[in-house]
Amino acid sequence: MTIRIMIVDDHHVVRRGLVYFLESMEDLKVVAEASNGMEAIELFEKERPDVVIMDLDMPKMDGMECTKKLKELDESAIVLVLTSFTDQDHVIPALEAGASGYQLKDIEPEQLAETIRAVYGGESRLHEKVTKHVLTRVSPNFTSEQARLQRLTGRERDVLVEVTKGRSNKEIAQELYISEKTVKTHMSNILAKLELADRTQAAVFALKHNVKKR
Repeated sequence: MTIRIMIVDDHHVVRRGLVYFLESMEDLKVVAEASNGMEAIELFEKERPDVVIMDLDMPKMDGMECTKKLKELDESAIVLVLTSFTDQDHVIPALEAGASGYQLKDIEPEQLAETIRAVYGGESRLHEKVTKHVLTRVSPNFTSEQARLQRLTGRERDVLVEVTKGRSNKEIAQELYISEKTVKTHMSNILAKLELADRTQAAVFALKHNVKKR
């Protein structure tokens, strides 16, 4: 299986570097490159990549707006933000726009490849330097969210905490000494009870409410 990737970054050198590394992986293939959000939308409709690696600071249309429009175009679109910004004004809007992951450009190449595979597999991956902003994010419906949180069982809370660490179902199963199938069941229940769409939203929710294990 090959994961088809589109790189969106206004710096040619950055794109070339990413292409050079990603193309060295047997399961990763770069099918498109864009230098701004407007180009990205056009190329996305043409190529339909599996994962979009998105910079945030770009001319014509920035990464946050582009991510939002890609999700409107195709709600199943997978966007992995790759940027140098760690401040709340970039992190929160990017996640709210629908990004499945948020990583920094100083990430090790092998870790980037692993992150791409993870978000493609439905996992969320947030760099540890940006999670603090999620923790301090308080929305107007904070109280109703806390009420939803009370619906979770102790074991579901345990699984949710592991999700915030970016762990896969297999890793969660090993950590909690349960089967992967059981993890998947807990994950489905968590999303239903919290009224969320995916693991990324669940991770953000848990970090915001400082969810802890039993």
